[in-house]
Amino acid sequence: MSSDDIEPFDWPRRFFGGRRGFFDDIFRGFDEMRREMEREFEDVEKRIPKDLVREYTTPDGAKVREIGPMVYGYSVTVGPDGKPRVRQFGNVKPSKFGGLGRPEISGETEPLVDVTTTDNEVKAVVEMPGISKDKIKINAYDNTVEVKTEDPQRKYHRTFEIPAETDIETAKSTYINGILEITFNKKQTKTKGKTIKVE
Repeated sequence: MSSDDIEPFDWPRRFFGGRRGFFDDIFRGFDEMRREMEREFEDVEKRIPKDLVREYTTPDGAKVREIGPMVYGYSVTVGPDGKPRVRQFGNVKPSKFGGLGRPEISGETEPLVDVTTTDNEVKAVVEMPGISKDKIKINAYDNTVEVKTEDPQRKYHRTFEIPAETDIETAKSTYINGILEITFNKKQTKTKGKTIKVE
């Protein structure tokens, strides 16, 4: 390094004169934070699934490496019992060890799902943008529904619960503008008449 080179944390002293002091500590701290962030990113990059990494060459010969998508989010709603419900979605999950571990990254994204019920029906709304409807597969079971896509570019997968009174035989679904809606009728519970003997 020549005498004209300036370290990132050294420029205030070079331009404003004086000894090392307050500014040196601040800018040295910024430089250390930048280096730590670069190390963290390199560590995350090693743990990213291969299907989330795309490399290609541009027409001008430059090599480009794209990573992602990486998505994390949550939704908070109030349930019928008045208690808040927090639901996570995305393909980045917080560590199982709380703040002590590294987040888990998956090649499949868990979409946001909202299940609502009325007197006559159960409706599930699933947010899955960027795919064509022929790539969506839905399987309904007694108390759960599994939604997944077979698109190598955007992989979605989610299994969620539905109420016990859902009649899975009546299922209908539509997919418009990235929103999948699955609608079920509720099972009809018919009361049979009964003759009561007087004793």
